[in-house]
Amino acid sequence: MREDLISFLWKFQYFNKNVLTTTTLDSISILSVGQENFNAGPDFFNARITVDKQEWAGNVEVHVKASDWYVHGHEKDANYENVILHVVWEDDVPIFRNDNTHIATLELKDKVNPHVVVNYQKLIGAQNKWINCGNSIQRVDNFTWSNWLERLYIERLEEKSVLISELLEQSKNDWEAVLFKLLLKNFGLKVNGDAFFTLSNSIEFSVVRKEHTKLSNMEALLFGVAGLLENSSEHPHVMFLKKEFNFLKSKYSLTTLKNSLQFFRLRPNNFPTIRLAQFASLYHKKPALFLKLMRIDNLPDLYDIFYVEVDAFWDTHYTFKTSSKYRKKRLSKSFIDLLLINTIIPLKFMYLHHIGRPNNELILGFMNEISPEKNTTITKFSKLGILCNSAAKSQALLQLKTTYCSRHHCLRCAVGKKILTNAT
Repeated sequence: MREDLISFLWKFQYFNKNVLTTTTLDSISILSVGQENFNAGPDFFNARITVDKQEWAGNVEVHVKASDWYVHGHEKDANYENVILHVVWEDDVPIFRNDNTHIATLELKDKVNPHVVVNYQKLIGAQNKWINCGNSIQRVDNFTWSNWLERLYIERLEEKSVLISELLEQSKNDWEAVLFKLLLKNFGLKVNGDAFFTLSNSIEFSVVRKEHTKLSNMEALLFGVAGLLENSSEHPHVMFLKKEFNFLKSKYSLTTLKNSLQFFRLRPNNFPTIRLAQFASLYHKKPALFLKLMRIDNLPDLYDIFYVEVDAFWDTHYTFKTSSKYRKKRLSKSFIDLLLINTIIPLKFMYLHHIGRPNNELILGFMNEISPEKNTTITKFSKLGILCNSAAKSQALLQLKTTYCSRHHCLRCAVGKKILTNAT
């Protein structure tokens, strides 16, 4: 038995409340279980109960055994003086406040359906598996899954909104500047994402606003600050970019970063040179990009925004030093999907809230149309029978695995809750 199960039983009232009494046989009624506290202090704040017809308002503390009160030193902590009810699995000792008044105790061990305890033990005992509920997950009904996955995706968007809020504060609510930073970061994918984000923070967006009208200026700006123009080839295009960057560097007091960009084990289309060339072309050809993206309410038009061509130099190059077979370097649909999933739609979600027009239906509509991501987590869920047919679902499953399954937070998960309370 563990405290997290006791908290779960109390929070959701999964115990027999007929003729409910304390361990001293006083009648008890539960008016409000209170608000669960995940930080230091009592487990539930602001609960309301009646004990022997006397109403009490205060906090609730949860333990496996009543004696854990003293094991944890609560008798020495003033934060526990306002505890009005001690909820325990087993009442082995009476508990008193500092003024010697007895704290009402509710013992649960004879009030809980045995199936709940058995199911909990099965979940906890499976912690050596990829997810605890791997053997039971397929028994959860579609209605529970559908509602939980939708909530998980919104929760994931809310988490991504934290970084957006920080960037908005830093930029004094310049949404265009925030888009620039996040979009450049995600152009770098996992391998070069952090380096691209550093690059975005090294270029004031006011410079981009002034220089985006010439593609060569955008390329010189990005490649120059990234340190990719140093020790590169003598090709006329490269020499021209070097000259342009030297001018921009002097004009805006730019600093060249130490080149930390990775090429190793990347497919050529994901080389940082190609991604920066595509990014430069996007910002050259699509001014006021943020407003354009925010006004679009259908997926095809979002894709159209990102279908841009790079400078002709890149048709025969993947790097500055070596030429290659002619090939257009357009953004693929799968890459645009990642940009939409990780940048555009989270920004749209937060912007709609910011202007007082939240529209989760629109956001979910976009995500349900986008193809799901392909990664190890999604593959493993599919092997368990949880198939993924949209980006909304793949994002929700990633949230489920990282925030709940990997942390063994089964009792905070709708799927875990369903398995736990299944009496079959």
